[in-house]
Amino acid sequence: MDSFCLKKKPLVAALGAALAGTALSVSAADWSDTSLSWRYGTKFAEPFDNTATGGRVNITKNILALTHASGYKYGTNFFNVDLLMSDGKDPANCAGTFNCTGQAQEAYIVYRNTVDLGKVTGSDYKMGPVRGWGGTFGFDYNAKTDAGYNSKKRMLVAGPTAMFDVPGFLNVSVLELWESNAPCTTFPPAAVGFPASGCVNRYSYKTHPMLTGAWGIPLGGSGFSFEGFMNLIASKGTNEFGGPTKQETNFDGQIMYDMSRIGLGSKGTFKLGFEYQYWKNKFGNDASGPAGPGAFAKTPMIRAEYHF
Repeated sequence: MDSFCLKKKPLVAALGAALAGTALSVSAADWSDTSLSWRYGTKFAEPFDNTATGGRVNITKNILALTHASGYKYGTNFFNVDLLMSDGKDPANCAGTFNCTGQAQEAYIVYRNTVDLGKVTGSDYKMGPVRGWGGTFGFDYNAKTDAGYNSKKRMLVAGPTAMFDVPGFLNVSVLELWESNAPCTTFPPAAVGFPASGCVNRYSYKTHPMLTGAWGIPLGGSGFSFEGFMNLIASKGTNEFGGPTKQETNFDGQIMYDMSRIGLGSKGTFKLGFEYQYWKNKFGNDASGPAGPGAFAKTPMIRAEYHF
C-alpha cells in the first residue's frame, strides 16, 4: 500500500525534528516558555466527510501538542507540533466505500520567526496602538494517514508584522503563502477524482496572501487569559484536480485559567480551559460545494496545559 498511504515513519521524523528545533531555540533564548497540552473535542469535521443525508460527520479527536515560544536578541520564535488522533469516523484506510478501518493520525508543525525592526536598528517605531514593527517568516508542514486524502502539505510564509501595545501580546501579520501538497487516497481512485495510481504528484497552488493574528492576553488579575489565532486566507487558485478554491476562515481561541489560583502548582505551570474552533471552507474547500458541510467545522474543545 506504499502508493496509497503515508506511513507512520514521517510522523515520527516530524516530531523528532520538532524536538531538536525546540532544544536549539531554548539554548539561545533570552526567555522561553515550553508546554505540553491535550485537547479533546467531538465535533471535528473533514471536507467530503458527510453523512448519507448530506450532513456533516462529527469526528472525535484527541490532540497532543508541544508548543514553544521564546525571545532572542532580535525577535521571537514560535514553534508548535500537533499530533492529532481521530476516531473511526475519520478512518485510516478504505478498500471501498463501506469497508474502512483504522483511525486517522496526523502531525502538523508550525514555525514562525518574527524579527523586530526596533531591536535590529535600536530605534523606536511605536505608532499609536502599535508598539513595534517586524517581519515574520516560517513554514507549515503536515503528514496525515487517512483514507481519503493523506495530506502532505508544505508551505513557506513571509511578510510584515505589527506588534500591538497590549497586556501580553497581539501580533497581526500579512503573509504571502507558498503552498504545495501531494495527496493519495485508499478509496478507489476513480470514485474520488484521483489518477489511477491513487496519488497526485506534488502540486503547487497559486501564491496567495493570509491576514493572520495571534494573541495571548491576560484578563486583568483574574487568572484567566484569552489566547489563540485567526487566519483569513485568500483563494489559492485551482486545486490538484482543476477545481476552484475558496477564501478560508480559521478562528481558534481559548479561555484558559491558571490553576495556581486554586493551589495547583506555581504560577503559569498548569492551565485548564475551553477552546473553540470555527473553520469555514477548510483547506480552501467550498463548504457550499462538493466538499459539503464537512468543510465547515464548529468545534468546542476542552484544553489542559503543562508549562515548563
